[in-house]
Amino acid sequence: MVTLNVTGMTCDGCVRAVERIIKAQDPQANVTIDLGSGRVEAATSAAPAALVEAIEAAGFGAQAA
Repeated sequence: MVTLNVTGMTCDGCVRAVERIIKAQDPQANVTIDLGSGRVEAATSAAPAALVEAIEAAGFGAQAA
């Protein structure tokens, strides 16, 4: 389980974008995102650093929680 704090998500479209980014790294990932808190939990085999890098490349802020 990877837990991240993601900033810059302002709508459901942002939530879907972050979910797509994570699933691009691991198509089998099970992703839960709380828009209000910016908390992202993903049951994934992808490395947390790779997820942070991909999310930041898309214009969001991200860090491991």
